[in-house]
Amino acid sequence: MLESLMDFLYRYFWEPMFTRSGYNPINTFVYAFLLGLGVIYSYKYIIKPLRIKVDERLFLAVTPMVIFGSTVRALVDGGVLPKNPLILTPGIFFTAFILILPALAADAKMEMYPRITIAWGALLALWANYLLVTNAKSWEPYGLTLIHTAVSFAAVFAFYRWRPFERLYLYPVLAHYFDIASTVVAIHFYGYREVHWLENILVNYLGAYSYYPWITLILVVVYYGLRYLVPDEEERYFWYLAIYILGLGPAIRDPAQLVLQV
Repeated sequence: MLESLMDFLYRYFWEPMFTRSGYNPINTFVYAFLLGLGVIYSYKYIIKPLRIKVDERLFLAVTPMVIFGSTVRALVDGGVLPKNPLILTPGIFFTAFILILPALAADAKMEMYPRITIAWGALLALWANYLLVTNAKSWEPYGLTLIHTAVSFAAVFAFYRWRPFERLYLYPVLAHYFDIASTVVAIHFYGYREVHWLENILVNYLGAYSYYPWITLILVVVYYGLRYLVPDEEERYFWYLAIYILGLGPAIRDPAQLVLQV
């Protein structure tokens, strides 16, 4: 029984971290479940007790740490940093969370929010990006990613003139369009494979650019789902923050991997 359990955990959770074999239906469901619990309990037991308002400042405060974590993840794939569960997916999410938590607490206690959190995250992000720049092999992928991102951002801002969704949801939308751009460039121009099992099926049948309507549909469904299921405004905004992080993370990681020619 124990041997079967260990084999199950190794096959569906441990091995994919080290082999880059990607997500599967089982670990996808478990990670999504853990994410939901993480969002709910982080808001209830960290954000509210620290009296941190969920607004643009919080989005800004966490961004440097997301850049750090995503860049470190790419550096591992590029062989610049050694493989370690704490800096592989999903371990890097827990590592970044543990690193940012004391800074948020210090900010709240010393009434300096969000300066300490931004400074700490920026310091770590600068270190990670120094390693990226000094080990870069080609910046062409970043150029292609930025071109795709600029076009999609222009479309989003043009559409947002009609205020179709709450202002804070604009941040996750832009993050995910940045992610789409990096994914499309990686798959369409450089022959990379999509690691998410459902999206991999979609890309195999319809091509990389099918990501745009697919992720747009998901963003719409998630937005209206949260408006219906989470009536509390502050808590709903915290969910927006989680979606923002989920989009910005791979958006930073993917082009960094391409720069390193992973």
